[in-house]
Amino acid sequence: MGEVKNMLKKVFVTFLLTIFAVGAIAAVIPSNAENAMAEVDFSGANSVYVTEYQTDKVVYAKNENDRKPIASMVKIMTSLLTLEALDDGKVSLGDSVEISEHAASMGGSQVFLDAGDSIKLEELLKSVVVASANDSAVALAEHIGGSEDGFVSMMNKRAAELGMKDTNFVNATGLPKIGGYSTAKDVNVMTKELVRYPLYKKFCSIWLEDFKHPDGRTTVMTNTNKLVRYYKGCDLGKTGFTSEAMYCLSASAKRQGVRIVATVMGAKTSKERNALVSRLFDFGFSKFECKVVLRAEDSVRDVKVSRGKQKTVGVTLSEDLRVIAERGDDTEYRIEYVLPNKVKAPLKAGDAAGKIVVYDGDRQVAEQTLHFASSVEKSNLWDEIGKIFKEW
Repeated sequence: MGEVKNMLKKVFVTFLLTIFAVGAIAAVIPSNAENAMAEVDFSGANSVYVTEYQTDKVVYAKNENDRKPIASMVKIMTSLLTLEALDDGKVSLGDSVEISEHAASMGGSQVFLDAGDSIKLEELLKSVVVASANDSAVALAEHIGGSEDGFVSMMNKRAAELGMKDTNFVNATGLPKIGGYSTAKDVNVMTKELVRYPLYKKFCSIWLEDFKHPDGRTTVMTNTNKLVRYYKGCDLGKTGFTSEAMYCLSASAKRQGVRIVATVMGAKTSKERNALVSRLFDFGFSKFECKVVLRAEDSVRDVKVSRGKQKTVGVTLSEDLRVIAERGDDTEYRIEYVLPNKVKAPLKAGDAAGKIVVYDGDRQVAEQTLHFASSVEKSNLWDEIGKIFKEW
């Protein structure tokens, strides 16, 4: 009997120790999100800000509001204002831009423009994007703003419009000058604005190209953003370096429908900067996915047709409707069709008919155009008479 009691005591003690051990382990094991963060090395820069483009959700942030010089990342705004001026028709890619003594005098990275030369605006913009050319940046600023100072005023006005509260531009280049600063968060904001410009991405994809001068000289332009070649999906970005700003980069990459925008400031070397941005991209892509919320074949609806050879016409999506969401998110989205009660013939297959809007609660997260699935000819008199007889 005593042996049985001793055995039961041992079992009970073992049971208690097991419970205690499991509880202790559970207390120190971080959640999946915390564990993932712990596994990624985010060291290597003074300031970091990373977002998912469509949702604008923050992936990672560190000292994102610290005001610091940003070196040539200033040219993100210089490029943006140039692209917006092109959109507005204020300038054209074919404009001949006369190079001033001031523009030609810029130091640092440049394509060695000669004062008095006339260079196409397209070539100047390309050299700013590819080779971070300071002389070209000032030439663009003078052409668009009348003077570099005038252009700087435009830069600061646009920054205010974008909500960049911790930014002050003092030149169009990012060359050292007292009073110039921004933050990783603000730079991230203006980088996102460049995503919608195919021309900027096109120039960003150039790895090596000759800049041809009017006198026959050539200057080799080498892309300063190495990630466009060495990180799959990276399609735009702008580097920066001065001894005060150290190594900086704001870049974006897209994979499987998800776009991540990463900004780092104050890295010790270009190698550390590029490696950190690559790790941040990886981490961002590990957190988000592109989810199908409605298949194209399931989106078909009928809309009434007036004065057509048929009474209704189908409308459908041309491709699956997708949203960007955090992996594992089980949100149930609300889908709303925005369509007219009736459309008037003639109608052409593929033309826009309306749209589908996707909501997460009251927040719109996506929308996509609905198209007519078939063409509908306008009815003639005999068609209308035939309809009347059929209704009898």
